[in-house]
Amino acid sequence: MGHGGGGRLTQMLIEQLIQPALTNPSLDRLHDGAQLEVGGARVAFSTDSYVISPLFFPGGDIGSLAVHGTVNDLAMCGAQPLALSVGMIIEEGLPMETLWRVVQSIRDAAGAVGVPIVTGDTKVVDRGKGDGIFLNTTGLGLIPQGIQIDPQRAEPGDVVIISGPLANHGIAIMSVREGLAFETALESDSAPLHTLVADLLAVAGSAVHVLRDPTRGGVASALNEIAQAARVGILLEEKKLPLDEAVRGACEILGLDPLYVANEGKCLVIVAADYATLALEAMRRHPLGVQAAMIGQVTSEHPGSVVMRSRIGGMRSVDMLSGEQLPRIC
Repeated sequence: MGHGGGGRLTQMLIEQLIQPALTNPSLDRLHDGAQLEVGGARVAFSTDSYVISPLFFPGGDIGSLAVHGTVNDLAMCGAQPLALSVGMIIEEGLPMETLWRVVQSIRDAAGAVGVPIVTGDTKVVDRGKGDGIFLNTTGLGLIPQGIQIDPQRAEPGDVVIISGPLANHGIAIMSVREGLAFETALESDSAPLHTLVADLLAVAGSAVHVLRDPTRGGVASALNEIAQAARVGILLEEKKLPLDEAVRGACEILGLDPLYVANEGKCLVIVAADYATLALEAMRRHPLGVQAAMIGQVTSEHPGSVVMRSRIGGMRSVDMLSGEQLPRIC
């Protein structure tokens, strides 16, 4: 299960087993999606699978999550979504009412984004072998001219911005699994980020070097992947990390580090320092970026790794987890 947690074991599985067998320039960038030249246009192409438990959770469900997740992968390439596919692997015995709720959620989420489901597939597996339903979504998007988003473009001096509070999705899922009750309702942050990214690119354009949605493995894993791809260091400031108080309390109770907890409606932005303030202001004007914050910077020191300055001024390494904090989170 640790190989699916988004941390070091996932990275090793991809880099040592999968990537060498399938290597090509598009895949080797290890971005959220491939960027392809098609008939003179630049197209983003991404796929993802969803195996979340439970299927329905505060703030969303597997259907809306699948749509939002793939739309966000396209957005992290700088693309606006054009079309999606949906593959359903359904376990024998799943109530038709449950399936209908999931299908309605997919329809509503895709409708809200304004992107059609243009093709798909269904399979049924034996009872006990599918955990209800698994979804796979694939998306196509169009990348505007002049936009080049790539994890290898992170440069010393760039500023790191997060679009809002960390860890809401993972903690919402865990609270349901463990039957935990808090004074403040915890909800997933699952949301489509393509309009937020469009607003960001409208003011910062090519100064936006990297975009990444910190899903499995959280902010820590996403930033480590970027640092390794660009051979740069990243310095985080703990006191600048936005965190809802309910989530902070839940993490303390559960013994979880919010840097490693999954998010489904947040994005990391690495932008040239000269455009950082413009980028932050544009994000804060968007409903999904009201609490955006500058949380660190890219540095030439400690290339390939992430460190964090604590609230009291000490420094600690922010490495990838070997396994996972939360299984089956997306």
